[in-house]
Amino acid sequence: MNKMPEQFKTITSDNGTEFHQYKKVEEATNCPYYFANPHHSWERGTNENTNGLIRQYLVKGTSMKGLTQQRCNIIAAKLNTDQESD
Repeated sequence: MNKMPEQFKTITSDNGTEFHQYKKVEEATNCPYYFANPHHSWERGTNENTNGLIRQYLVKGTSMKGLTQQRCNIIAAKLNTDQESD
């Protein structure tokens, strides 16, 4: 977000406890932070779309135990450059 702030107007997440310090993110990015209503995944469209794209590489039910940062970086690079899935 810091590299391309013009691309971000707001942040919307679910209500998980991992977001309890959202005010720090809001202050650091100068981007308003919102929370989706419970069970309203359509309120987080970009997130849900990205999850679907990641599922090309990590199908549902795949264990994350052996997932490395290197593998995550490879997946991100492929998604960000429109390369075909492996």
